[in-house]
Amino acid sequence: MEQSLVLSEVENDLSRTLTPSKIVEALDQYIIGQKEAKKAVAIALRNRWRRLNASEHIRKEIMPNNILMIGSTGVGKTEIARRLAQLAEAPFIKVEASKFTEVGYVGRDVESMVRDLLEYSISMVKAKHKEECLVKAEELADEEILDILIPPIKSNTETNNHTGFTKPEATQADIELNERTREKFRIKLKNGELDDRHIELDMKIGSGPSVQVLGPAGFQGIEGLSDLLSNLAPVKKKKTKLTVKEAREYLIEEEAQKLIDMEAVTRQAIDKTEQSGIIFIDEIDKIASNATNRSGADVSREGVQRDLLPVIEGTVVNTKYGSVKTDHVLFIAAGAFHLSKPSDLIPELQGRLPIRVELSALTEEDFVNILTRPQNALTKQYQALLESEGMELHFEEDAIKEIARIAFQVNQEIENIGARRLHTIMSNLLDQILFDVPDMTDERSFVITANDVREKLNAIVKSRDLSRYIL
Repeated sequence: MEQSLVLSEVENDLSRTLTPSKIVEALDQYIIGQKEAKKAVAIALRNRWRRLNASEHIRKEIMPNNILMIGSTGVGKTEIARRLAQLAEAPFIKVEASKFTEVGYVGRDVESMVRDLLEYSISMVKAKHKEECLVKAEELADEEILDILIPPIKSNTETNNHTGFTKPEATQADIELNERTREKFRIKLKNGELDDRHIELDMKIGSGPSVQVLGPAGFQGIEGLSDLLSNLAPVKKKKTKLTVKEAREYLIEEEAQKLIDMEAVTRQAIDKTEQSGIIFIDEIDKIASNATNRSGADVSREGVQRDLLPVIEGTVVNTKYGSVKTDHVLFIAAGAFHLSKPSDLIPELQGRLPIRVELSALTEEDFVNILTRPQNALTKQYQALLESEGMELHFEEDAIKEIARIAFQVNQEIENIGARRLHTIMSNLLDQILFDVPDMTDERSFVITANDVREKLNAIVKSRDLSRYIL
């Protein structure tokens, strides 16, 4: 039953129409070049769908083809993995291999990345469940607000405990009048006519005090005990004056949380993590040790590699929500490998990253395409920023080429940081415009020409010292 549940979910996320060519086409909208890397991740993603539709007797035996990406910073390694996860609606986290330490040392243990992946998966599934029960939550929130504005009339007689007097029984006419009034206010509430009215509401003050238990960092039993003790603390409430609009937003959130079945959320999140989770391990070259010159630091790096090995090849990680198997989690490792090479990784780890893809350095033409073609191109981002001020920003074609030329030149002469160089160049090019725009009343548009780019940046580019520290 659980397997069929996962199957249906994956089929929805990654339908038959999402072929490797369609995946590459979708990635092309955000990432320029790197066809081999896109092809590798597209095949890996499609293979997941194939595995879940394979015969049951072989399904568990099909292991994911984990990927090792080799390329300098800023060429698109992280972006490819992140966009792939968004495309598949899969849980995704990025970790840095250099942040982990060998078991027994102070620092994060490698299993913490699986726990982080599960936390992200739970937030994804919880958000989906919240969407499903949002209509019901809105109805309940509206009823609570109506109870404050126009309390309902009960038909039975009530005795006041303080005075001993019995209230007279409400007549049918009173009850019907009350219902008609509530219905009128319900319509006004939905139409937003009562948004500015103020009401008093009992609101929770935070989530209670946080209780910390001293113990080894990353030890799951200690973390679970801390959560348990924190949950035992009483939740305090305080009467707060809010507008109806603010109160409605707060109550919808509260009611939605009550309607969500957390056991079902946890169960589905674990399945989603195991079957479609993606972990991107960056800077894996930083834990590669050179066999010819081994030192204490190299021994420690090798220890991290050995700790990573069982997680990548498949193990059971205990979390506060339950056990998570990593057998079918897709691992994408990446590194520049300037001072080391992939063969410096321990052989067992190399074997668990069978697909190797080398990402090429960005050319001047790539920079032109990066500035114009992607949906999130930097030029489009700056145009959107100035549009919010009522200003128009245009880049001439020659200006785009000049920006690309300068970015490529600085990368060649100083240090190659890939597409990230465009951020510093664009920031320096447009800083004065961004500063002056709010005070301008005459000009409503700007046109950036090649001469503008040269006048603003050439002096910095020619001085290697200025380039090193500014660009």
